[in-house]
Amino acid sequence: MDSIQQVSKYLIENAHAISLEMVNLSLENLEIDIPEELIQKSVKANAEFLVLLAESFNESDENAAKELIEWSKTYGEEQATMLSQLSALIKPYAENRLAFMKRITQISMDHKLTTENVVAINNRVSYLMDVSMIETIFAYEAYRDGLMKERQREINELSAPIVPIQQGIAVLPLIGVIDHPRVQHLLNKVLPGIPLIDTEHLIIDFSGILTIDAEVAQHIFTIHNVLELLGIHVMFTGIRPNLSMAVVQAGIDFTSFNTFGSVKQAIESIK
Repeated sequence: MDSIQQVSKYLIENAHAISLEMVNLSLENLEIDIPEELIQKSVKANAEFLVLLAESFNESDENAAKELIEWSKTYGEEQATMLSQLSALIKPYAENRLAFMKRITQISMDHKLTTENVVAINNRVSYLMDVSMIETIFAYEAYRDGLMKERQREINELSAPIVPIQQGIAVLPLIGVIDHPRVQHLLNKVLPGIPLIDTEHLIIDFSGILTIDAEVAQHIFTIHNVLELLGIHVMFTGIRPNLSMAVVQAGIDFTSFNTFGSVKQAIESIK
């Protein structure tokens, strides 16, 4: 058995012990508390990385990276569920990478590898660690993006509820910032449900709106026109000066809509 294969065999057989050593060392470089569950997952993940590394010594960089990419995606998703900040993952990387390289170099030297073979193994380690970090970041960001979209969906639902207040009368209070995603939520999720609650009069209240632009104002008033076609009497309340300016900039004929200063005034007009 040649020297490189001896190093490969050693790494596979001692993967867990080396991983535990490296994780304990890396914990000294962290400024945050890491849950015990994450520490154990890190030990397991690093041991798996060592095995993938050892098995790749006779493969090309391209072939070695293929298996590692799938592993890194899973590892990144697991870390994303347990870490709140990407910086917590990236910040210690340089020091951990250096410590890992020193440990692998020492193992190679202990097995009396030639300088050429030591360099070859170190190059492979560097390449696979960089591939792993890149894929882990991609997986982390994908998970977080999905989480943010789900939270935004929940926010949209909570910030634009249909509130029946009397027989045939409902209020749609708009809260926060009305942007394009919120408008799409109104068009696709809120609007189709209005005819189902036996509503004759819908009051769209803008009192809680922080800001709105001309394009979104155009969409809001498109909603008005659609509801009117469905036979629903639409009224606007709580329109402040900044919204009025957006309406004017959008070229909307403000005089064609029923507007009131408050929800109470709109309800009294129905009576």
